[in-house]
Parts: sequence; structure tokens; C-alpha cells
Amino acid sequence: MKRGIFITFEGGEGSGKSTQARLLADALKKRRIPVVHTREPGGTSIAESVRKVLLNPASRIAPLTELLLYEAARAQHLAEVVVPALGEGRTVICERYTDATEAYQGYGRGLDLRTIKTLNTIATNGLLPTLTFLLDVPVKRGLATARGLAKRLSHRAARANGGDRMERESAAFHGRVRRGYLRLARGNPRRFRVIPWGGTIEQVHAQIFTEVNRRLHAKRHR
Repeated sequence: MKRGIFITFEGGEGSGKSTQARLLADALKKRRIPVVHTREPGGTSIAESVRKVLLNPASRIAPLTELLLYEAARAQHLAEVVVPALGEGRTVICERYTDATEAYQGYGRGLDLRTIKTLNTIATNGLLPTLTFLLDVPVKRGLATARGLAKRLSHRAARANGGDRMERESAAFHGRVRRGYLRLARGNPRRFRVIPWGGTIEQVHAQIFTEVNRRLHAKRHR
């Protein structure tokens, strides 16, 4: 059985990852391509529980603890969802993956990148995405979008007053994350496709679908 294609969406807060991942999943399903749409941290009951702790504004988490929680959630997610789906030949679309850990905990928090790469490899058994879309958005605009969405979706005071724990980080932190993502993309040009902010949702989706369709076509004709 052929291995499925693993597609990840990366980017800072408010970059539109969830919207574009959902649009791509819907487009592929309409073409009867088997798809699994998932996210990190999350995707399983255990990982979703970890997500609640990680993103809760009330959580006080040391940087190393944060890193290890992300990796633990990832290991469970891979074992339960991603690896089985790829083994069945499905296309897996995941919002965030190991690049997010390098960008946020490495470039953002300042943790050792070699340690993060080692833990990523352990948690994933070396599994890398086939294709990664980096939705690049200016920090201030992305944070304004993310915090505005939080207010519309939740009546809880914690979210209404600035978003989740990551969204509440300083603009300087998110600037480091953005620069980290762009550096990762420059270092992996064959896997990354960087989509700069500025297009409509429909235009961005069209770019993404064209690239994915090309990859699927190439896979079918190997």
C-alpha cells in the first residue's frame, strides 16, 4: 500500500492556518481523496487535554516543561492518528507540527535548537512532512486577528482580555517566532512553500490547492 501524503500548515497567530487547512481538506474530499484533518497540540483525547493546559492563560509553565508537554502530545498524536492514516494511504493535513516547536520554543523561548531537534526526532521517529505551507503574516496584524477571533468565539474573560497563553506573549516574542519560521523555510526550500500575507482567503486557497494537486499528480505517476 502506498504511503499517504503528509501536509502541514505553519505560521504565527492569526495567519489563517485553520481556515486554509479546512478549505484544503474540503477540496480534496470533494475529489474523493481520503483525508485526515488534524492539529497539534491535539488530535487525540490525551493530546487535546495537554492542549488545554498549554494554552490556558492561567497556566504557569516553565519553558522546558512546555517543550516536553508539546513533545508528549506529539508522540501520542503520531501513534494514534498520523502514522496509521499515512499507512492507509490517506492524505494527512495537520495544523502545526515540529517546525512550530522549533519556531516557538526554540527561536521564541530561546531553548537549545539541537535539543529540540533531538526531541522532535524521538517523538516522531523521524517523520517529516511531504509539504509545509508557511502562512507568513506581520506580527501586529496576526495578533489583532487572533485576539479578535477569540473575543467572537468565547465569552470567557481570559480569552476576551487578550487571547490564549501564546497569543498573550509579547510582540517581541512573536517577532522572534516569525523570523524563526522564515529561517526554517529558507533552510528547507524543497519542503516549504511560503505564502506572504496579502491575498484573499480564496486566492491563498487557490495557491495551496494548485501545489497540492501537483504533488498528488506526481505521486500517482511515479
